[in-house]
Amino acid sequence: MTVETVQVPAYRTFPVQVAQVQRLGPSFLRVTFSGPELDVFASNGWDQRIKVLLPLPGRGVVDCPAGDDWYGAWRALPPERQMPIRTYTVRAARPELLEVDVDFVLHGATGPASAWAEQAAVGDEVVLVGPNARFAGPTGGFEWHPPADASCLLIAGDETAVPAICAIVESLPEGRQARVLLEVPTAGDALNVATPRGVEVTWLPRQAVADAPPAPRGQLLTAAVVAAVEELGDRLAPSPAVELTDVDVDSEILWEVPDDTTVRGSSGVYAWLAGEAGVVKGLRRHLVQGVGVDRRSVAFMGYWRDGRTSD
Repeated sequence: MTVETVQVPAYRTFPVQVAQVQRLGPSFLRVTFSGPELDVFASNGWDQRIKVLLPLPGRGVVDCPAGDDWYGAWRALPPERQMPIRTYTVRAARPELLEVDVDFVLHGATGPASAWAEQAAVGDEVVLVGPNARFAGPTGGFEWHPPADASCLLIAGDETAVPAICAIVESLPEGRQARVLLEVPTAGDALNVATPRGVEVTWLPRQAVADAPPAPRGQLLTAAVVAAVEELGDRLAPSPAVELTDVDVDSEILWEVPDDTTVRGSSGVYAWLAGEAGVVKGLRRHLVQGVGVDRRSVAFMGYWRDGRTSD
């Protein structure tokens, strides 16, 4: 007698409804999703990525594919029936309460996710694609892999990385030394974060005063990271000067992340940098070519590209 093994997918679809909407600041909106199947949503923490499938006007979520090969089924649909897909970070997950929080950055009707979030109301339906707690192995989907003996953590990003960074910060143990730099649109976007002892958080509003002209995107973050790297000095793990392969951020994804097997185990600094791809590319060049930081000690992630709306 042959016994067939049921293959459980690492990621699966979760039909959910909006349970609560909370405005956190001028540019941030927290949406709490609830659904009967979220009891098997794997709460991995850190910068856990998920997909959000947004409803289509006049059709809602009726076209959302089901089954293990949800993406293949989605691609097979006619374009007009493909629900928009965007990538977000889990801000908090409470599977025992059947709830997941996702923080959205609001920037008007410039894309389907922001446009949806601006109008989100209790009862609205979407579909999440997230890690499956019934999967036997590690589901992955997060890039936070610092060596246990790193003497200091440098974490930096713009508003699109704020939810991930806040989740990382709140998961750090007491006493872990970390420097956190967050560039946001306005001073009102400095959020309340449960900061463990040893973590220093600096908010960098592009528009610090109402009616004042905002600083160019990335300028404050770049200056703050450069200053922090200079201050950390010999605590950084150096490497011989290398010639970086150029990444065309207008046609390629900048995503250079050390994993558990390649991350450098040292007493130096581990850095996690995310945000607009052009800004991250400049920081990558400065840290690796200019300062000579070991690439195995830094995660560089271009979350988005200015001028592009695709996922």
